[in-house]
Amino acid sequence: MLNIVLFGPPGAGKGTQSQKLIEEFQLTHISTGDLFRKHLGEGTELGKRAQAFMDEGRLVPDQLVIDMVDEKLQAENNSHGIIFDGFPRTITQAKALDDLLNQKNTPITGMIALSVPDEELINRIVERGKTSGRVDDQDEAKIATRLQVYKSETLPVANYYEAQERYESIDGVGSIDDIYDRIKEALQKLQEKN
Repeated sequence: MLNIVLFGPPGAGKGTQSQKLIEEFQLTHISTGDLFRKHLGEGTELGKRAQAFMDEGRLVPDQLVIDMVDEKLQAENNSHGIIFDGFPRTITQAKALDDLLNQKNTPITGMIALSVPDEELINRIVERGKTSGRVDDQDEAKIATRLQVYKSETLPVANYYEAQERYESIDGVGSIDDIYDRIKEALQKLQEKN
């Protein structure tokens, strides 16, 4: 199975590239944002537990996020692999994901990180904001804060996978097809290591 973490800062193009990977490799897309919306919307037990933390302005604990991912994995047992989007966000989550997938004998193939300069990211997000209607995509101060949070809180996850030689960084600037070709080359390298 091909299990990959597509990684990068806001505006790096993860959503666009995820769709291409899903189509070509018939992967299951697991987005923690989508999982939260599903569980909250359906009022599931996991959703109620998450809502209690969110109502208090607290982060949803890693184990609760892992439980949601585990439930999704159990429902998707006929997949050719998984592409994780927006997850893992912490080293604790990365370790828990490894444990979970190792129990299922389907370890992470690796992480592919899209590297894009901050100036380019800000321009992309502002442009996206003009068409998406997302208020947080139209305020450069909020965008800068999101990028800073990514660098301080999420970027260390890359070091976790790099230490295990399950990490490939690619240039995320260029045409969508050129970037996708680089992603496929990186995937090939990761598969050869495993």
